[in-house]
Amino acid sequence: MDPIKRLLEIATHEVGVHEDGGNNRGPRIVEYQSATWLKPAPWPWCAAFICWVIREWLREPAVLEKLLLRNNNEAEKWRPKTAGAFDFERWAREKGLAVLKRPAQAKAGDLVVFDFSHIGIVVKDQLTPDSIECIEGNTNVKGQRDSKSGDGVWRKRRPASLVRSFIRIIR
Repeated sequence: MDPIKRLLEIATHEVGVHEDGGNNRGPRIVEYQSATWLKPAPWPWCAAFICWVIREWLREPAVLEKLLLRNNNEAEKWRPKTAGAFDFERWAREKGLAVLKRPAQAKAGDLVVFDFSHIGIVVKDQLTPDSIECIEGNTNVKGQRDSKSGDGVWRKRRPASLVRSFIRIIR
């Protein structure tokens, strides 16, 4: 299976997950947060969602092969564990991944870091310079993050002007 297609399948399967019991709370949110170095608690979890998706993705032998990782121990050392959206850029540079600034065009499977300290996964190649389509955790139907109105995992279209960078996991 194509590694990028598998990454997108994992993320897409999570669309519709919602917080439960309050802002930044719920069993699935705790599961996402457990993929970071922080103890799960009611903190913003967009980056944790991406860490979780990548952790699950790295369980695929074809992905390990594509990334030149020999085993699960190497994958665990390689994957991001940060709870900060902007910190993904540091992680990517440390791993030798491309961190592309605008006006670079997004490709399916890129991580997208937004100017407002938020992160998602691009679901299809950017066809216009005006917008991108992505899957994000800790957002809502209006595109807000950390609201009291039932945050969850959503597929969103966002203005490209909000992009800080794209991280290309696989070249």
